[in-house]
Amino acid sequence: MESALFVVRLVLAATFMVAAIAKLADPQGSENAISSFGLPGTLARPLRLALPLAELTVGLLLLLNFSAWIGGLLAFALLLTFTTAIAVSLARGRRPDCHCFGQLHSAPVGRSTLVRNALLLAGAGLIVWQGRESPGLNALEWTNRLSWSETVGLISAAVLLFVLAVEGWIILRLFRQHGRLLLRLDQIESRLAADGAEGLSAASPESGLPIGSAAPSFELPLLSGDRISLEQLLQARKPVVLLFSDPNCVPCDMLLPQLEHWQHDHADKITIALVTRGSVEENRKKLAGHELSNVMLQKDREVAEAYGSPGTPSAVLVRADGSIGSYLVIGPEAVASLAAHATTAIHNGHDRNGHATHHTLKIGEPAPELRLPDLSGRLVELSDFAGRDTLVLFWNPACRFCDQMLPALKAWEENKKPGDPELLVVSAGSAEVNDAMRLRATVCLDNRFHTGNAFGAQGTPSAVLIDGQGRIVSEPVMGASEVLALVSRTRHVEVSRS
Repeated sequence: MESALFVVRLVLAATFMVAAIAKLADPQGSENAISSFGLPGTLARPLRLALPLAELTVGLLLLLNFSAWIGGLLAFALLLTFTTAIAVSLARGRRPDCHCFGQLHSAPVGRSTLVRNALLLAGAGLIVWQGRESPGLNALEWTNRLSWSETVGLISAAVLLFVLAVEGWIILRLFRQHGRLLLRLDQIESRLAADGAEGLSAASPESGLPIGSAAPSFELPLLSGDRISLEQLLQARKPVVLLFSDPNCVPCDMLLPQLEHWQHDHADKITIALVTRGSVEENRKKLAGHELSNVMLQKDREVAEAYGSPGTPSAVLVRADGSIGSYLVIGPEAVASLAAHATTAIHNGHDRNGHATHHTLKIGEPAPELRLPDLSGRLVELSDFAGRDTLVLFWNPACRFCDQMLPALKAWEENKKPGDPELLVVSAGSAEVNDAMRLRATVCLDNRFHTGNAFGAQGTPSAVLIDGQGRIVSEPVMGASEVLALVSRTRHVEVSRS
């Protein structure tokens, strides 16, 4: 048992210490990962330092015999907290990036993450259960028993493993920066070139200010020393994309070639502005080799926080009239998608203010055609609901407003009464993520938000009521409270129609 406890302690100590060092090497990525689990920015920022320090402390405690039991207890508590947070996210249909080992290994959470944590929990539990009296072999005594040749061999093996780990990390980082991501960004820009900016904001809302609200004003210094305000950026009567960055943000570096391309090739359609922080010197060093304009310096994160940005890279569209034109999007791919949409918005169903120019449906008009695949791939049409009132709900599992509304929506489904409409959900995302929501209603997939635009929806969650004859009964409403209020008014609508 002493040997087993010793091995478990070494495995846990190595796991916690590697995770801690990797997180300390990428603090911004850690902050973004913490925010993706739903914690506010006011907590995510201090936790990006406190969490790896706690992991480092646990690793050191596990190595020493006199503190190994306390280390095991703390390891069990941390692992239980991590596992609970992951399980809750998966139950809600969300798969945030755990960033468990910084840039060494970062992937969306899933069942494999739960299995790994369960094994580590079992190890920590074994130390707590059996290690109070004797936590196992003493690491220092064990090394003293080694011969000179064994000691040299052990040190050589450790150095070799360290070198291989560093080389693997460098290769992985280069691959991510200059290979797969740039190819995917090019594919995204090409694939989405036919859509408009507001279509994206509805398809992948993450956070930020309500669409249509006034964009917070600001005035910031440029790298040249001059100052520029939001109002000056809008003087050209073009939409503005504000991209929030940080000198220490590695994913932001990946976007710099794309940012240069957007600024140079689409200057006649849109203004791209980079809002970063830090000193002039470190930002000039970061941007060396890239011809970029409109690079602004905030003191800390005051402008980013005013727009609801929890981390970097993130971006938001401001219409030419000074109103918010999209939800705030987070991550390199989402930012690239927003820019690709925005640069084609004027030529694809949007005016220079960034407003969609689709037809506004009127009550009594026939509803637009709807023909979408459900989660099993079967095509669903509105005619399938003929003879019944139907609430068409436009949804996105990644939308935090949808996520907050999900419990109330499930409660309504469980307590439906005679006269309540059928529910048809038109959602973004994958079939797996939507299936995890466990809604009883028919869920169809439309990742381009074409159906939402056809019905006049402006984002998610939003809804419109259709009668049994396929006619529009209500104007589109947006927001959880408005959607639920529309459900409660359906009987009144029925009486009014009769």
